[in-house]
Amino acid sequence: MVTLTESAKRYLKTVGTPNVSLSVKGGGCSGFQYIWDFKKNWPDVKWSDPIEGVLVLDPMAEMFVLGCTVDYVDELGGSYLKIINPNATASCGCGESFAV
Repeated sequence: MVTLTESAKRYLKTVGTPNVSLSVKGGGCSGFQYIWDFKKNWPDVKWSDPIEGVLVLDPMAEMFVLGCTVDYVDELGGSYLKIINPNATASCGCGESFAV
């Protein structure tokens, strides 16, 4: 469903296992945006089984992120989780929002 690169797995393990959640909601420049959070902040959501033991998905997000790859990028200007979404037909410059 979602693939994690080795660098993403290493990073997510430092945050807590499984503690990081990924959701999708309407908004942003392109129509939908990714929401990274901690699953404890959303106690009413029935999260997916952990992916690679480190990441859980909001069931409503699954159709938007099917086939995606999550990477952890560490650059001079900062570090961030990057979603490579083959289903996106457009995205904003910062990569936080997308269209399908």
